Amino acid sequence: MNTGTPPKGRGPLGKSEMLLAYSMILPTLLIVLSIVLLPLLANFWISFKPVQLGDLRAPSVISNERIRPTPEAVGDTAEISYRLRNSSQKGAITGIELSDDFPAGLSLAGELDSRCQLQENSLRCELGEYEPGYRETLKIPVRAEQGYIDQPVNPRDSKPQIAGTADNILTNNKFTLENFRKVFSASEFWTVLRVSLYYTVFGTLGALIFGLFAAQLLSTTFPGRGLLRGFFLFPYVAPVIAVAFAWVLLLDAGPGGTLNAILLKIGAVDGPINFLGQRAVPISFFGMTLEFPVALTTVISFEVWRYFPLSFLFILARMQSMSSETYEAAEIDGASPLQQFWYISLPQLAGILAVLFLLRFIWTFNKFDDIFLLTGGAAGTRTLTVDVYEQAFAVSNLGAGAAVAVVVFIVLLLSALLFFKYSPQDDG
Repeated sequence: MNTGTPPKGRGPLGKSEMLLAYSMILPTLLIVLSIVLLPLLANFWISFKPVQLGDLRAPSVISNERIRPTPEAVGDTAEISYRLRNSSQKGAITGIELSDDFPAGLSLAGELDSRCQLQENSLRCELGEYEPGYRETLKIPVRAEQGYIDQPVNPRDSKPQIAGTADNILTNNKFTLENFRKVFSASEFWTVLRVSLYYTVFGTLGALIFGLFAAQLLSTTFPGRGLLRGFFLFPYVAPVIAVAFAWVLLLDAGPGGTLNAILLKIGAVDGPINFLGQRAVPISFFGMTLEFPVALTTVISFEVWRYFPLSFLFILARMQSMSSETYEAAEIDGASPLQQFWYISLPQLAGILAVLFLLRFIWTFNKFDDIFLLTGGAAGTRTLTVDVYEQAFAVSNLGAGAAVAVVVFIVLLLSALLFFKYSPQDDG
């Protein structure tokens, strides 16, 4: 019997199979990298650039060509004018060259600009450099001939070709930390970060707790259970614009607000509550006066209501795979339903709850549309994602918006690393 150790390394068949496997997954890998990594790298790149929204378009020469006055008889003189300007107020354009077809039936009637040359029916001008915001009018005197009178030509029919070199702030090698200094030195940044964490943690925990509670209710068999499960999924599958608008109508502080009308009718409140527009109200708690965040609590409630069905589905699927024998044995031993949940169900659900917490934490921290549709980030509900939008588009500072997005990425990366290090494992 041969007791020797097998040869190290892969054989020819193993190597060919490995190459085949890599070649099959390579297209998918490239797609994933292009969708995930390229935008991420572009965001990091922009965060170190002093780029405004108007800088996305590189400086260029804008032209407007016309002939005045319009020749009406042979020998009439006119001027073809090119009104030129630098589109940028910050960047210069160098090496500007203009080329255009000279209108048929017109001849030169005076001296041509020293920067221009006319060869047959081709006009070429070397205009040099345009400083930021520079504009000029290039005039060419012409005389009408019989061909132009018989068949007038509009100079605008042939658009001039203009070439030039301009520094593009997005692609040059100039980098700065000014965006991050502006972000971290802003007085409201740490408040926004605290609101983001508050919104994310409580929104995530609320969705998990309500999802766990719903899964416990609907895990047993009873008439109409399937229909009720379908109703529980409605908040998650409904369009966000529809449910957000419904919540706005429900919580409106005006006469049309349903919830305020009910509270006033039963005498629960003295006046309407502006659930989506009131930052905080003072409440007394054990002799202390605390500020209760009204609008922020409202958007967290919306977050919990809208996304608990996802937790419900995952938890219910995990509960369906649990063995019923353990519960039967515990019931025979006299364990109460609460003890069965705490000592049997919860340890087996720990793994899926940890995964759900990570997913919901990431998705909630990145959430923008819910808050923007409900409050627009006002009344103490401005999170980092809303801040990204306001910096990039409301203030037109793309660099600062990208810097805030980098902060969002770092927070989520650290959270994921902590999760993988300390998350519990599924015992099932």
